[in-house]
Amino acid sequence: MGIVLFDGVAYGMLLFLIAVGLSITLGLMNFVNLAHGAFAMAGGYAAAVAMNRYGWSFFPALALSFVVAALVGGLLELLLYRRLYRSHPLDQVLLSIGLVFVSIASFTYFFGPSMQPFTLPPLLTGQVALAGMEVGRYRLFLVVCGVVVLGGLLLLLNKTRFGAMVRAAVDNQRVARGTGIPVQRLFFATFVLGCGLAGLGGALSLGMLGLEPTFPLKYLVLFLIVVCVGGAGTVVGPFVAALVVGVVDVAGKYYLPEAGAFLIYVFMVVTLLLRPHGLIPRKGL
Repeated sequence: MGIVLFDGVAYGMLLFLIAVGLSITLGLMNFVNLAHGAFAMAGGYAAAVAMNRYGWSFFPALALSFVVAALVGGLLELLLYRRLYRSHPLDQVLLSIGLVFVSIASFTYFFGPSMQPFTLPPLLTGQVALAGMEVGRYRLFLVVCGVVVLGGLLLLLNKTRFGAMVRAAVDNQRVARGTGIPVQRLFFATFVLGCGLAGLGGALSLGMLGLEPTFPLKYLVLFLIVVCVGGAGTVVGPFVAALVVGVVDVAGKYYLPEAGAFLIYVFMVVTLLLRPHGLIPRKGL
């Protein structure tokens, strides 16, 4: 039971790393961005290419995944996203889902339909003793990454001037503009940060989920569940939701394999019926 719980937590941390950027951008911009997984895929492929073709080590490739996804996100925000901030949600959905299919076709054309090869670095292979259990080093690394990112985001949002401006813009964009806060630049910086975190999560997915061109569509529902159940516009909410989703999914597949992912959707429906605004509403940012 302990191993199943730990593996579920590690899986949840990975979902959190990818989905937290979507939560922040959705809560700040009210933009329905279904293409968030595409940025995760871009970062993951950047890391895979750097390691497989150019011999980069794992940790510099992780940094590259963040930078590449952030640059791609920034470019698309300037060219496409900001044009639809005030548009109908259906327009936003059509744009972002269109980007998903464009990304799938593009990555299939350039890299083929197969999963990207990945070999764990020696430092993260094998197991280590933890609380009387033998747990995988890579899964433990995912847990550490999730905790570090959570702590960093909470410090950024709660202890810095940038975070104060983000919270003000989340509460009321019109008033924030009236007080001199550059909301447009804030949107850009927040979107870039969210895409960079997605890219980091995409690179970390190489050792757990695997990476193939259908990645942004295959896991889209899970990212949306984490954000909606946790509470859009929060950091702690998706963290809690991702942990619960990860544990429920892993435990369900271990103890009730015939149910598949059914338990996740049961959890989602029950949670949203009881708490329609999410586990931790926006004020928890």
